[in-house]
Amino acid sequence: MTAKLYCMGESGNAYKAALTMTLAGFDWEPVYVDFFNGAARTPEFLAINPMGEVPVLVDGDRTLTQSGVIQYHAAEKTGRFQGETAADRAEVLRWILWDNHKMSSQNGPLRFMMNFLPAEKRPAEAIAWLGGRARAAWKTLDQHLQERDWIVGNAPTIADFACCGYLYYPEPFGFARADWPNIDRWLDGIAALPGWKHPYDMMPGHPSDRA
Repeated sequence: MTAKLYCMGESGNAYKAALTMTLAGFDWEPVYVDFFNGAARTPEFLAINPMGEVPVLVDGDRTLTQSGVIQYHAAEKTGRFQGETAADRAEVLRWILWDNHKMSSQNGPLRFMMNFLPAEKRPAEAIAWLGGRARAAWKTLDQHLQERDWIVGNAPTIADFACCGYLYYPEPFGFARADWPNIDRWLDGIAALPGWKHPYDMMPGHPSDRA
């Protein structure tokens, strides 16, 4: 049975799950959630995920929320991208937790405020504060990737697919690949993996749909 991922192309967190499942060969299909028009706050959606967030994966009788949980589910079912050793797998978890706390938690709100709020409602102080935290995270990642191709070990893992979640999007939020050469090279490496697609090509939902 094909699993269903409730998602939208504009969500970097949904992209982490979609990218992992696609590259791992996990059988899934997208179900579009019109988040910006309130679809995630309807009783029907909240019955699936009371947190009111995407992504949500429905795989048979299991309903999973939070991108990292879905990534682990796909990796465990396919036996791919978990890390080669027990030490690697612990390191993968460390970087996924770091991404959730230090990286995506800055990139997501920053991108939202700078692109999806009306210009007159964009909070300058919050944007400046988040921008500083985001740059600190990019610096950490860029330094870590110096002289290495992947975040953990010698092959791609779900840690890579978590940390790249917001970095392929075209909307400006202060991130410029040219400023971070090691991240730039790493993103090229992920994009070269068989099956890779841009988030707007992998999932339905694009800003132009709301124009």
